[in-house]
Amino acid sequence: MSAQHSLRFGFAVPGAQRGPDGLWHLRWTGTAVMGILNVTPDSFSDGGRHARLDAALASARAMRDAGALMLDVGGESTRPGSEPVPAHEELDRVLPLIRALRGEGVVISVDTMKPEVAQAALEAGAHLINDVTGLRDPQMVAVCAQARAPVCLMHMQGEPRTMQLAPHYDDVVTEVHTYLRDGAARVMAAGVPDVLLDPGIGFGKTLEHNLALLRAVDDLSAGPLPVLIAASRKRLIDFIAGVTDAAERDPGTLALHLHAARYGAAMVRAHAAAEHVQALRVQTALLNF
Repeated sequence: MSAQHSLRFGFAVPGAQRGPDGLWHLRWTGTAVMGILNVTPDSFSDGGRHARLDAALASARAMRDAGALMLDVGGESTRPGSEPVPAHEELDRVLPLIRALRGEGVVISVDTMKPEVAQAALEAGAHLINDVTGLRDPQMVAVCAQARAPVCLMHMQGEPRTMQLAPHYDDVVTEVHTYLRDGAARVMAAGVPDVLLDPGIGFGKTLEHNLALLRAVDDLSAGPLPVLIAASRKRLIDFIAGVTDAAERDPGTLALHLHAARYGAAMVRAHAAAEHVQALRVQTALLNF
């Protein structure tokens, strides 16, 4: 049988129901899809595709209609070697789309490292904050706790600009999983209602580190918190299969994400959202007999 998963919010969310604890519970069965919607000119695989609001909104609606549970809106590239952008520029990119998606019946995640961007995004109608720095900044914790917004807490060694220079671990699985569990306990103690755990595939990891983490998804998923795997179009697929063009890595992405789903991942983050929804439905039918 497919596992049941949930996230708790301190406010009304599309598809969620209010529980006796006063929080809104978003529940789903099996592995859900978080569709990627980058509104940046320099994303590693689709930069500039959604620079216009009408194009971004059309893609968002298509992913929602295909069955994506959540959309992850990003206004700053976090690819290896990327440089940060000012908060005002990031806000100019993401806020129009967030406002346009209000009332569209989809859960909105915002991919940001900046507390001021997170706060403005939540005020504009976003529901979840996806912080690749793992909420290292106490102000980010305070913003999410005050808004009663859940977070995606990701592991990253270093920062996007330098993370792939020389990543090193003594035991990558133990170190990453401990970091995530400790981080979740820290932010929930501060008032954040719930946490998605993301081991950060491709963020300060070698190919061997990434493969070890993907093979250990069942260990991380055995805990009480849902796990997100985000390997979409990442460089490890090139290392394994020799696909230099990131836009051509969807078959490899599907292989990695179907594996993660079999090992208990609650959600996968993908560029090709519709293809993932279809593949996951077929896999679920095969396994649930």
